[in-house]
Amino acid sequence: MKETKSLPVSKQMVWNAYKKVKRNKGSAGTDGISLKDFELKLEDNLYKIWNRLASGSYFPPPVKEVEIPKKDGKKRKLGIPTVGDRIAQMVIKDLVERRFEKEFSPNSYGYRPLKSTHQALEAVRKNVRKYAWVIDLDIKGFFDNIDHELLMKAVERHVEEKWIKMYIRRWLKMPVQTKTGELIEKQGKGTPQGGVISPLLANLFLHYVLDKWLSIKYPEISFVRYADDAIIHCRTQSEAEAVLKAIGDRVSECKLQLHEKKTKIAYCKDYRRKEKFENVKFDFLGFSFKPQSMKSKLNKGMFLGFDLSISKTSRSKIVNEIRKTNLHRWTTARIEDIAEVLNPKIRGWINYYGKYRKWELNRTLRRLHRRLAKWLLNKYKRLKWSFRRAFKLLEQIKISKPTLFAHWEAGYNL
Repeated sequence: MKETKSLPVSKQMVWNAYKKVKRNKGSAGTDGISLKDFELKLEDNLYKIWNRLASGSYFPPPVKEVEIPKKDGKKRKLGIPTVGDRIAQMVIKDLVERRFEKEFSPNSYGYRPLKSTHQALEAVRKNVRKYAWVIDLDIKGFFDNIDHELLMKAVERHVEEKWIKMYIRRWLKMPVQTKTGELIEKQGKGTPQGGVISPLLANLFLHYVLDKWLSIKYPEISFVRYADDAIIHCRTQSEAEAVLKAIGDRVSECKLQLHEKKTKIAYCKDYRRKEKFENVKFDFLGFSFKPQSMKSKLNKGMFLGFDLSISKTSRSKIVNEIRKTNLHRWTTARIEDIAEVLNPKIRGWINYYGKYRKWELNRTLRRLHRRLAKWLLNKYKRLKWSFRRAFKLLEQIKISKPTLFAHWEAGYNL
């Protein structure tokens, strides 16, 4: 049998796509088939995807709608494609991503090869030292409102192959299946947040809506964008106000809308900047940029700087995660069992939030320390509900097993 059919999709391309999907893990889609289930008939399933992609007869199944909580208490809707569809999307993504990457701005960091959230944060950190004013930009319901016609215009600038454009259109038109089983058809807009190819298409859309437009219209200012979150740096308040108005008009032309409550101007106040302005703080990627006391490297004194630390919202998320474990009720478990369950989460928090102003995260991890003390009280009646005794015992355990918990090993002083 020939390796390819009418379209240039090879079995090797499908296999490479499968390996990437496997690495990314993820849950089952509307067919209920998990990655583990898919692999029970791996060869047959991959052959089916290749056969249909290569013949032009691949049609994606509906996307499973799931809801996750947002920091404002509302729900964010994600679309989870089936495992097979994630592999099919990855095949096409691999084909076009390099072309798009050649066009993308170096100021765009979200969902791109060799780019990260910490790089985006470092870029903002560098910019706030140079620029005193910031526009904290939020596009209302961005993924739900991407206009298909405008998006395909952007795609056509870089994709000549009709069959690739055909598949992209099919994915854009994929209906969403709700919890009740209802199928919701797309109305010429929106791409499911959660799909494999969606972030790439979203980046392409915002490249033309915002990045390229800013570089042409305002070459003198700097910006940092991570997916649909953008921070734009300006020199004066009047410049920030003018740029914000122009951006509002621009996104409106592209059938999008700024979120009025979340989009705001902030003043990066520090020891050099004496102007009065109501808002001197903004949040970005789980951190708060705000005026804070900093140590001088020259004379070891203190000064008012403008820097980042874990945000209040992120601290609350961690505390809620700790609270949800109910670990103080695991009275039949050993402390080693608790460490095994919690350490992956703790390492994630430390690796992400502990990169800047480590002691700010320390305050949050104390809540975990207290929860462990409560576990000891429930487990050992001899402690007679004395937190003092529980903390003393916990300290003894820490001394004898300093690497048991990831935050102990990392040197967090609790």
